[in-house]
Amino acid sequence: MRGSVMGTAVTLAAGALLAASMSTASAGPPDTAAKAQPRQPVLVDCQWNRDVRPTDFILACGDGNSRLAGLDWTHWGSGRAKAAGVNWVNDCKPYCAAGRFHPYPVVVRLDRPEPWKKHPDVQHFTRMTLTYDNARPDGFPKVVTYPLWD
Repeated sequence: MRGSVMGTAVTLAAGALLAASMSTASAGPPDTAAKAQPRQPVLVDCQWNRDVRPTDFILACGDGNSRLAGLDWTHWGSGRAKAAGVNWVNDCKPYCAAGRFHPYPVVVRLDRPEPWKKHPDVQHFTRMTLTYDNARPDGFPKVVTYPLWD
């Protein structure tokens, strides 16, 4: 009995300390340094989540047959962003469910930030341009530009 009372007391004390530390941190004055810095535009994904410098990004939201992976961002600014990565594209041969994914090195550029309809106070990039190295998916030009969803 004594052991369970002691364990309960320790658990309650730990919980009280955790609650006190959380309420103290949130009860403080607003962080003025965060407000002083301009917000960077975000990239909105298929599930309407916003991200800055994502390492992966699905291009084909409906079926997932094209995605960007291993994105290494060299620039992310108020008007544009640039990364190198790989575009994994399904060849859909003989059909997409039986197809194979192939990697294509690509440079990704984002631009044209505008207010996001879902959160007008947030800027989001509205255009993505992919520039392929030598190899690229069948039928793709060297440079492909996509409008991004809002």
